[in-house]
Amino acid sequence: MENWIILNKVLILLFIIINGIRGIIDSLSWFVFALICYFCINIAVYIFKQKMLKWIFFLLSITLSILAYVFIHPLFIFLLPLSLIELSSHIIERKWVPLAISVIPIFYIEKALQPEYFLIAISSFIIFNIATKYQIVMLKNEQQIDAMRKSIQKLTKNLNENNEYIRQSEYTFKLEERNRISQEIHDKIGHSMTGALIQMEAAKRLLEIDKEKAMELLQNAINISSDGIENIRLTLKNMKPPTAQVGIHRMKLFLEEFSSKHHIKTALTHHGNMDILSPIQWKIIHENITESLTNSLKYSTATFISVDMKVLNKLIRVEVKDNGSGADKIKKGLGIIGMEERAASIHGKVIIDGTNGFSVTTLLPID
Repeated sequence: MENWIILNKVLILLFIIINGIRGIIDSLSWFVFALICYFCINIAVYIFKQKMLKWIFFLLSITLSILAYVFIHPLFIFLLPLSLIELSSHIIERKWVPLAISVIPIFYIEKALQPEYFLIAISSFIIFNIATKYQIVMLKNEQQIDAMRKSIQKLTKNLNENNEYIRQSEYTFKLEERNRISQEIHDKIGHSMTGALIQMEAAKRLLEIDKEKAMELLQNAINISSDGIENIRLTLKNMKPPTAQVGIHRMKLFLEEFSSKHHIKTALTHHGNMDILSPIQWKIIHENITESLTNSLKYSTATFISVDMKVLNKLIRVEVKDNGSGADKIKKGLGIIGMEERAASIHGKVIIDGTNGFSVTTLLPID
């Protein structure tokens, strides 16, 4: 706002200097002195922020303009309207009152200056109001930016805290799991192996003295070792998550990353017993879904992609469908051919439909 008003004052000053330089050679020093005083007073208006000081400087500017008009040069009266507008706008809130106040002196100045004075008063009022509205908009935008910055800082802080909590939770979970596995191995497998070792050491000593007893001890050691191996197998089985759980979790994570990266909504639904899917079937399904998402991203202009997995009686059906433009004629490129070859490797097939959006359905037989 200040820049616009200062520019307006500078333009008025230039107008006064250019038009008033004639006929003032005798009083040139006072002319320059008045201009410097006016300039200093109006710069001080924007330096000091207290209302009372601003009013004092506005009054000084008005007084200087009137005195310079009377005693130095008539053109100094053109500096009066903007000072009156600025002062009255700080006191009176009504929009048109400052303009009316700035026009009042027109009845007391020389008639030759009245048209120019009126134009300067109108232009000063317009520029002042434009600058005021601009300042209000700028202040509002700054407040919104500050609020958004604080909100972003708060969200970032919460995100960092959540990430730190997740890291700590994962680390604690890993330590607890390692401790559980270590304790389980020590309690079950360690004791079994120690008992078997003791039995074998005793059998070694009795091998030449009492073969029957040695054979009995060896058989006990074999039984204990068998139990230990079974415990190892059960422990590993309990540690290893089901294939279905790994596959579904990996698929959800992949779709979330895809949606976040490309700003396309995705949805995953699954029905039936996912535990019967073999690792090779999961691999083919994941690769075909990846290829289908890539094709939708490139060609369909879709905003939503759904992935539906169903385990039926004799086959597995996986459909990837988008809400894009679709295609009347489907041209098979390397991506579609690759999907068909992957499915055919385990006697499955791929069905493609472009009539309502674009859908790729993978059918795999259940062994």
